[in-house]
Amino acid sequence: MKLEVDRERCVGAGMCVLTAPDVFEQDEVDGRVRLLDRDPAEIGDAVQLCPAAAITAKA
Repeated sequence: MKLEVDRERCVGAGMCVLTAPDVFEQDEVDGRVRLLDRDPAEIGDAVQLCPAAAITAKA
C-alpha cells in the first residue's frame, strides 16, 4: 500500500501519529504530518481517522 500525504490539507490533529507512529510524525515547526514510510506494512486506522482527509492510500 502506497501512502500520500497532503501537507497543505493537514490541520495538525495528530491522529495519524497516535495511530501509526512508525509511519507518521508531526513537524516540530508547523505541526503538520510528515511521512516516514511511503510503503508501510500496517497503518491502522490512520487514513480513516484523519479529520482533514490529508492521507490517501493506494494499493
